[in-house]
Amino acid sequence: MKNMSELMVDLAYSALLFNSKDAAEEVKKLENKINRLNYEIKKESLLAARTVEDAEKLTALLEVGEATENIADSAKDIADLVLKGIKPHPVFKMVMEESDEMIIRVKICESSELIDNSLGELLLATRTGMTVIAIRRNESWIYGPDKNTILDVNDTLIAKGNETGANILDKLASGEIKLEDLEYNEIAEI
Repeated sequence: MKNMSELMVDLAYSALLFNSKDAAEEVKKLENKINRLNYEIKKESLLAARTVEDAEKLTALLEVGEATENIADSAKDIADLVLKGIKPHPVFKMVMEESDEMIIRVKICESSELIDNSLGELLLATRTGMTVIAIRRNESWIYGPDKNTILDVNDTLIAKGNETGANILDKLASGEIKLEDLEYNEIAEI
């Protein structure tokens, strides 16, 4: 839940900054999942509490679940602004644009060389400047993927980094460029 709520905040601000309805929709999906998980925590805690001491120990878990759900709800509120077509104040955009970091979502196509390779083998952070922070595979999520995480066709990568890196990662995921193009060409040419 913690990882999901962190991702939701990143996605919500990116949705608002770039007026991305796709990112806003992802936030809504994740918020529904957080709600279900928080419900499960409450249910399992009630079933597990056999004594007053058990109930006191489980209180902290319930509070963490509730706090995480509050963060998720706030991220959804931000995403709702985009879905309702409300534009952010120009000062917000100005402040956010001063940051060099951005978050993108790219889908790996069948023609991409990223397929069947681990993040460690690909060295995406080194080659593109983009760090993959989450992967959506069908309806499930991989949060904080590590160097052993193997990419698959149709995986949706959530990555953060700079604009140049975002363009490169998008082209790699679509199969528009190959990994060898990064080794022999200047990034500026891509």
